[in-house]
Amino acid sequence: MPSDRVLHLLGSAAEPVLGVRAAVGHARARGWDVCLGLTPTAADWLRDDLDALAEATGHPVKSRFRRPGDPEPWPAADAVLVAPATFNTLNCWALGITDNWVVGHAAEAIGKGVPLVAVPRVNGALAAHPQFGRSLATLREAGVELLPNADGILADGLAPAPTGAGPAGFPWAAALAAVEGARSRG
Repeated sequence: MPSDRVLHLLGSAAEPVLGVRAAVGHARARGWDVCLGLTPTAADWLRDDLDALAEATGHPVKSRFRRPGDPEPWPAADAVLVAPATFNTLNCWALGITDNWVVGHAAEAIGKGVPLVAVPRVNGALAAHPQFGRSLATLREAGVELLPNADGILADGLAPAPTGAGPAGFPWAAALAAVEGARSRG
């Protein structure tokens, strides 16, 4: 489905990434041209599905930095959705530590002024770490819209332990609606 709206969907290694194929389908049904990027671990989890995901999006699935001189295979983003966003992804992103392609791409999107939405998926023990709340505050200050995850995320940045709702319980529809709202505001 050709579209003039391009969504870069970036996923980290948390259980809901296993449902990313359905999220791609929902985004395409809403008129988005979807490009899928994954952290190295998420790409490993989905290794048997990468070709099908590339076919579903019409773009290669990215999980590594390009080599110098290689062409960029994706069109520029109109919006970026980082979902699920893990403890590591959120902290590295907020601190500017671009040790993997997903975090680097999300960090650049801030600098480019691309509308950004993230859906954290963090267990309660990690959310209680003092850096986590600071990282969420930094991302909010940078203009990133943070949505509650399927288990809720409290205003202070703490989240209860995941309930085991799995990929089906992740708020993909709310995330896509937030992306559309962010794009219309941005």
